[in-house]
Amino acid sequence: MPADLPPTPRRIAVVCLAVPLLVAFALWVFAWPAARLAPHDLPVGVAGPAAATAEVKERLAHQKGAFEIHEYADGAAARAAVEQREVYGALVAGPQGPELYTASAAGPVVAQLLQGASGGRAAVTDVVPAPAADPRGAVLGAGLLPLVLAGIASGVLVTLLRLRGAAAIGALLGAAALTGLVAVGVGHAWLGALGGNWLAEAGVFGLTALAVGATAAGLASLIGMPGIGITALLMVLVGNAFSGITSAPEMLPAAARVIGAQLPPGAAGSALRSVAYFDGAAAGRPLLTLALWAGLGLAVLGLVAARRRVAAPAAQVVASA
Repeated sequence: MPADLPPTPRRIAVVCLAVPLLVAFALWVFAWPAARLAPHDLPVGVAGPAAATAEVKERLAHQKGAFEIHEYADGAAARAAVEQREVYGALVAGPQGPELYTASAAGPVVAQLLQGASGGRAAVTDVVPAPAADPRGAVLGAGLLPLVLAGIASGVLVTLLRLRGAAAIGALLGAAALTGLVAVGVGHAWLGALGGNWLAEAGVFGLTALAVGATAAGLASLIGMPGIGITALLMVLVGNAFSGITSAPEMLPAAARVIGAQLPPGAAGSALRSVAYFDGAAAGRPLLTLALWAGLGLAVLGLVAARRRVAAPAAQVVASA
């Protein structure tokens, strides 16, 4: 083991200042979105005769910047839009009175918000309800962080075990596949919090772990163990706090929403809701985001390993000269 360095005021000051700064950053990352939780361009549908929907549209538009209004020809089209995740809910002016279509599976917080925004006079129909075993979406929200930690753990193990190239890629792929199966076994089969195709759900779980793990291992192959720390900071703190999984991305401040959607935790939350409750509707973009993170990390691992193989013979020639 390396000899202990003598204590110096500078190193002591680094410890004394770094920890409070990290705490301040973590508190800001988590507290800022929570303190500013409100709808921002939340997609909402409106359907019915113009005369009947004018009051509804005026009420929604009165909250400037809160709602993004989509107009539909009739209640059937509005309901289909909710089921396809085009909108979070829809207010329909029909002959039997106003009706509100919601989808608590897309976010119970948003469903309750829309009930309040409707004025409380509309009959509510939950067209895509949250599962009875997880009506508040607590399991879905709590399950995201363990996935991120599993991905970081796989990156750490690949780095510590000095796996390179194809071996590192194979280990990450295997760990991600098994993580996906374990996660879907717990969330779908045991807790009953997911209701979609279990293989698609396992794929999202596994791709999430792979995206985080490949990023951690790829950065570590480039800059060493600090790469693990950067990944943890980006995924655990920023990505998790800005994911919008406990409410909806549109409930976050604009900057947090944009950043969160580009990071694996936010993309994973959106993709998992789509495959678990909406038959995969609107899953394309978040899945592409996860695939890009995973592919980039694996590509870095392969390129670094190839560079080392090319550099090794040259180093041997220099050493023997």
